[in-house]
Amino acid sequence: MISRRQFALSGASLGVAAALTRPAVAQTKTVFKASDVHPEGYPTVTAVESLGEKLKKATDGRLSVQMYASMQLGGEKEAIEQAQIGALALARVSVGALGPVVDDLNVLNLPFLFRDTKHAQAVLDGAIGQELLDKVTNHPTAGLIGLCWMDAGARSMYDTKRPIKDIGDLKGLKVRVMGNPMFVEMMNALGGNGIAMGYDQVFTALQTGVVDGAENNPPSFVFDNHFQVAKYYTLTEHLIVPEMVVFSKRVWNGLSKDDQALLTKFGKEAQAEERVLWNVYQQQALDKMKAAGIIVETVADKKPFQDAVKPVWDKYGPKFAEVIKRIQAVQ
Repeated sequence: MISRRQFALSGASLGVAAALTRPAVAQTKTVFKASDVHPEGYPTVTAVESLGEKLKKATDGRLSVQMYASMQLGGEKEAIEQAQIGALALARVSVGALGPVVDDLNVLNLPFLFRDTKHAQAVLDGAIGQELLDKVTNHPTAGLIGLCWMDAGARSMYDTKRPIKDIGDLKGLKVRVMGNPMFVEMMNALGGNGIAMGYDQVFTALQTGVVDGAENNPPSFVFDNHFQVAKYYTLTEHLIVPEMVVFSKRVWNGLSKDDQALLTKFGKEAQAEERVLWNVYQQQALDKMKAAGIIVETVADKKPFQDAVKPVWDKYGPKFAEVIKRIQAVQ
């Protein structure tokens, strides 16, 4: 049986045309394919759909966006690959998944880098945020345009076995992390067993015991139904990893400067819209967790967790020393 990933990438030879839907009757109309692992109604999905509606209105229907939510086109790794070859125009993906493609972004994947989510937002809204978007756009081999940021809150631990009241409770737990060596090493340093796995596989892995837990923000935990199998959620907030909407450079290079400017403008507006939606959605997720009887733990002392990940900082931090200093200086 052909896998989802094989199916998603089987059209690679078709090139940029696969990222676009051109109605036979009206050849001048172009529909950009967009992908997200999250379901309809999720803040990132809604924000990109809003971008598409604005684009359609501004171009009198000449350009629009078709969203494929709920992992219809595979996980984030697959979405990045499809955008790189031009089989997909827009992909909303985590910086965790983009780090192996554009190494400069890995600074944002350091555990406990930001003081809190407001600090992270201030960094991304400023000069550093734009510089990192440009790093994606100007990367010689990535084949992507960094369009805008998406808020994803803070990531915390959840599992099927036991509440994590202190760092010792992580010992021996098999915990899914995104496919980035930094996260595997982070989880191992914390005493768990980090297992890299695509997001589309997490629910089944939790259900079958392939992993004991995972780590993510409350909306992902709730609205992708992981709370149905993992009953313990611990507010470690060890990572504040932003997300990004990337655009296929192959498709981008075929657009006029005016159309590129429209996409850039509506991308910035989508970034602001998604943040408002996120705040509402996160509260809804926390309320749903409470109603479902999820046992939520708050870590009273994060210092043991911060101390434990020092080897990750020692290995990956030095090359980012200058930008880390700038990030820490942002108020």
